[in-house]
Amino acid sequence: MSIEIVSLTLGAFGTNAYLLADTDTNNAVLIDPVDDAGAILDAARARGWSIKLMIATHAHIDHVLASAAIKDELQIPFFIHEDCADILAEIPLQARMFGLGDVPAPATPDRLLTSASETIELDAIRLQTLFTPGHAPGHLSLYLPEHKILFSGDALFAGSIGRTDLPGGDYQQLMHSIVDKLMALDDDVRVLPGHMGETNIGRERRTNPFLLSYDGGAS
Repeated sequence: MSIEIVSLTLGAFGTNAYLLADTDTNNAVLIDPVDDAGAILDAARARGWSIKLMIATHAHIDHVLASAAIKDELQIPFFIHEDCADILAEIPLQARMFGLGDVPAPATPDRLLTSASETIELDAIRLQTLFTPGHAPGHLSLYLPEHKILFSGDALFAGSIGRTDLPGGDYQQLMHSIVDKLMALDDDVRVLPGHMGETNIGRERRTNPFLLSYDGGAS
């Protein structure tokens, strides 16, 4: 069983898209269809991979902007959490908020994931969903237990956490998500975030200033 991951940093927000492939079958999952469908499709084709499924960690514009173009090209399903539906509908508003002008509508989801932990399987790829809201409603982190790899979306970054000043953001909820779900993982779990470079759980537990100063929500 062999898994390979390719990270692509794309778009105006420097957002990471991840291609996760079973190299025995060359079938792949796309995590976060960010706003450059051509670059994502080219990266998969260059490796001989067939993208069979795409999952968005959440519905902010920079994580879903290429979803419709990729779905139209490949005719593959799009998964996202059920709490993201309203935010997806507000993509034109998000675009105006960030000065992006007119943008294409995102893909219509084919499956709405729930807050309960689920396992999404494609060949040897087994992604466990972890419900980690706070940066955005319906935010999911995706965990590969057999490989100790976490795709943290915009919940946890190297030395930082997701912003909570956008609509639906909630600092206390985000910190609870990180502490209860992500810090429950082993120190050697690799963390592949939605922006910037990778880290690991142990490093963030020891050095992340937001975690070190968090008082558990005590007033």
